[in-house]
Order: sequence, then C-alpha cells, then structure tokens
Amino acid sequence: MSVLDTIIARLAGRQHGVVARWQLIALGFDPTAIKRRVADGRLRRIHRGIYAVGQVGRKGYWMAAVLACGEGALLSHRDAAALWNLRDTARSAIDVSVLGAKRRSRSRLTIHAASDMHPDDRAEIDGIPLTSVARTLLDLAEVVSDTELRRAYEAAERLRVLDIRAVNELLDRSNGRRGVGALLALLDYDPEPAVDSKSTLESMFLKLVREAGLPLPQLNVLVEGYLVDAYWPRAGLVVELQSYEHHAHRQAFERDNSKLTRLQVAGHAVLPLTHRKLRDQPGEVVGAVRTMLDGGSRAPAPAGSADGAGDATTALGSAAYASNV
Repeated sequence: MSVLDTIIARLAGRQHGVVARWQLIALGFDPTAIKRRVADGRLRRIHRGIYAVGQVGRKGYWMAAVLACGEGALLSHRDAAALWNLRDTARSAIDVSVLGAKRRSRSRLTIHAASDMHPDDRAEIDGIPLTSVARTLLDLAEVVSDTELRRAYEAAERLRVLDIRAVNELLDRSNGRRGVGALLALLDYDPEPAVDSKSTLESMFLKLVREAGLPLPQLNVLVEGYLVDAYWPRAGLVVELQSYEHHAHRQAFERDNSKLTRLQVAGHAVLPLTHRKLRDQPGEVVGAVRTMLDGGSRAPAPAGSADGAGDATTALGSAAYASNV
C-alpha cells in the first residue's frame, strides 16, 4: 500500500469507512490522484465528492450523508432517532439538517433547512454529528405520527437520555415550528410506566389502558415463576398479549396454553389478548379489564370454580386466543 493510500485508509478508519474529496484535497491530494482511485475502484462514490473505502455499514452511510451536506450539517429527524436508538427507520433517503436556505434534496438524501441551530441542539455519537435528543424529538414531531413520537419519547426515557429541561428550553426558542404542539403535549405525559414495554403490542395495550383511565399495570414481571406481559397484583389479573409470530406453531401454542392454565390454577384471572382484539374491539377489552379490576381485592377464582369468575375469564380469553393474529 502506498503512503497516500495509507493516509486515505487512516482517515476512513476514523469516519466509518468514508472520506470526502475536500478532506483529501486538504491533505495534499491532487484531483488527478483522486480521479485515478475512483476509476480503479479504490474509492467508490456514495454521493458527489463522498467516497467509500472498502465495505461500509449503516454508520458509514450516515457519516457520508453528513459529509455530503457540508460544514455544520447534522444527521437529523428519523435517522438521528435511529442513531439514538429511539426508533428505527426503513427509509432509503437519509435525513440531514443544514443551516441556511432550503436546499434541494438529492438521491438518497432528504435535506432539511434549519433557520438556526443552537449549540445545545448539536451532539455527536461515534464521530457522527447529529441533533441532540431534544432537537431530534422536535424534528420527529414534524414527520411521524403522534403515536410514533410518543414511542420515541418513551424510548428516550427507557435509555435515560430524556432531559426534560433541555426539551423545555428548546421549545422556548422554537416558536413557529410545526412540531412544537405535539412535543409540548408530551410534557404532561409520564413515560415512566411505559419504559418496561418490550413491543409495539405492549405499547398499544398500555395506551388503551391509560386513555381509559384504568390503573397502570406492572409490565414484564414474574408471577408464579412465569414472565407475564401485564399484571395487577391487587386484583390478581394477568394480561398476556399474543402475536401470531410468537404462536405460529403448535409447540408455542401448547407451551403458552400450559402457562395460562397454571396461572389460573394458582388463582389468577388470565386474559389473553391479540392485536386484532386490541385494534377492532378496544371497548370490549377496556370493559373486560375494568370489570376484572373492580371485582374485589381478592384474585378471581380459578376456571371452573363455583362463583364463575374463572369461567368468565376463560371464555373471554379463549375467544381472544382463538382469534390470534
């Protein structure tokens, strides 16, 4: 390897496998030397003036997008949220924010013009410049649904990167931004109960419970030695959220049916719910949970007991289980 190629490799090693033409010029490369390396494949063009050196992963493409947009550019919106691990994105175009007048988005780049960028709005992860968590949430509020924004907000709390003070300060200096209202509404929302939610289905159920004004359950806790999705200890009520992907074969079905039976035998009311049930019959779900919670401080009797509580629970649960999707 020549001295020049070694210099390129070292620079690429610090930037997830990518380099910019302007960086090479600053290091003393002449345009002909760069063109020659592009021609023979040592440099592979990602964006205009931005090249990959060997294989590049996701962080390399994020770095390339920021470099392609010039000095001061930041990974933002959906891709910043992905780098912060707040939510993933399947978009092929990468979000980048730049100061100044709006620029035309390019192939594989969605460029957002920012009228200002406070120092507190800037951050860096693994050498990649990106928007802060607070700024990322505000940007997200303009491009995703309220539900997706809330889940990202919950994820920020789960990862312990949510700084309410920083969010408030950002909102104070962001008058006129379209996302202000949606993010402001979340300041009255406590994400803490949702931090143990492991899936979209669990978040969907928790939202339904919260909106109905029901007491919040414990999530993903051990009951009788079994990990259950939601549990109200005082009422002895267990809710199991079942998706087709986890019950698509007979062995999984039998295993979970045995689990539910053992919980009922131990004296717990067990309510299995599916995505279809939550989506199509939310009122029935809320009514069933409310009835079980209002049934007294003791746990409902097991299935087949004299007072019939277990029978009602089993009947509703069996219908939900049978409609599993």
